[in-house]
Amino acid sequence: MAYLQQVSNVPSLPRQANLTLSLAASHIASALLSSKYPLIITSFLGRNENAVPALVTLSTLLSIPVVSACPSAVNFPFSHPFFAGVSFLAPGMHTPHLPAADTIIVIDCDLPWIPVNNAPSPDARVFVLDGGDPLKTTMNIGFWHVAAEMVCRADAEQALGQIMDAVKRGDGQGRSLDDQMISKDVVMRGRSLKVRHEEMVRALNEAEAAYPEVKSAGGLPGASITVPNILGVLRKVTQRATSSHGHALRTLFLNESISNYQTAWMHLRPEESGSVISSGGSSLGWALAAAVGAHIGREVKRKKDGKGYDLIVVIVGDGSYMFGVPSSAYWMARKYKTPFLTIILNNGGWKSPRLSMLGVHPDGHGSKATGEKLTVGFGPDCPDYSRIAVAASAGWAWGKSIGATGAVESGEEGLNRVIEQAVKVVLDEHRCAVVDCIIQSI
Repeated sequence: MAYLQQVSNVPSLPRQANLTLSLAASHIASALLSSKYPLIITSFLGRNENAVPALVTLSTLLSIPVVSACPSAVNFPFSHPFFAGVSFLAPGMHTPHLPAADTIIVIDCDLPWIPVNNAPSPDARVFVLDGGDPLKTTMNIGFWHVAAEMVCRADAEQALGQIMDAVKRGDGQGRSLDDQMISKDVVMRGRSLKVRHEEMVRALNEAEAAYPEVKSAGGLPGASITVPNILGVLRKVTQRATSSHGHALRTLFLNESISNYQTAWMHLRPEESGSVISSGGSSLGWALAAAVGAHIGREVKRKKDGKGYDLIVVIVGDGSYMFGVPSSAYWMARKYKTPFLTIILNNGGWKSPRLSMLGVHPDGHGSKATGEKLTVGFGPDCPDYSRIAVAASAGWAWGKSIGATGAVESGEEGLNRVIEQAVKVVLDEHRCAVVDCIIQSI
């Protein structure tokens, strides 16, 4: 930990205190050892792939649930029983562990919660560790900082290692993993977390298997597939596929699904650091061009050490697809021979502005209006997004639409068939593939 600042439990700038590295780690370790309900929240710890094993080790050692808040990287393996999910901080959508937690470690995370939406207990002990700017002093956009007992500028990998060493030593006040009561708490907490994780996986499986009855709702056309259906099939198809070299497919997902961010992160169920990336900023339209750059970077890495991704997949909403200027993006992909798969979650407009409105006026007149009436819909006839890619690349890209009412390709069988075909086009024919997935319209 480079330096440490103590902060009174109010949202104001702290006074500085020169504390030794060992004292900081010992203080946090003592809090964790005495905690009944600890919690770790992170957003981008996984940008350093070496920090992930350190986080897994600490979580496993003390049975601490880990939540990814607005993640831009894979911070923790989905299959780990102490992974407690993803939150994008909407009202009532944070982890149920937050209000119950008595000790919270916020590590590499700009925004762990929004107090007006979800907040921890006022008695919770909060510790902030950030390798960059923990007090956000370089941001002049009204950014806030977390009211915390300690705020540390610290490299996550190094800090977690120091905390683990301090936990294993004990806190010098009689608290250690050898203590029977502490050991019992750790075991019982681990069992509870495992049950919750199994319930979470079961709910995701059920959502992926539940295909809707096609019918119109509120004058809006119905759809034969949902986002969980799409992402479940996508994940399974890429897991089944193999590279041209015969090994399991190494896939990079670029997630710009916006209003479906949380759903995408959960249903992709990522295991490895670097396998899913989201933007850490607010701009829209980055993913298509990023896929071109990622492919070029892959080729450089392969020449350097023989490693790299076999398949690059972009997941976008129809709105962010438009912001990505597909007429230019797929022309670039053709010119530089950078094939990738694009999955468009097409809900017929910009859903996020509607969600922003509902966040302020949940019961207002607009809450019952369609996207068209709110001027965020793309109807009455939406663009043919897949054909835009085909035209921009002079026929090089492959495209297909699925999910619309009455379409030839629809439902579970059609979805599997189309996504398998799209993956084959990218892997075997080395061309871009675009699957325009029609979901329930806004």
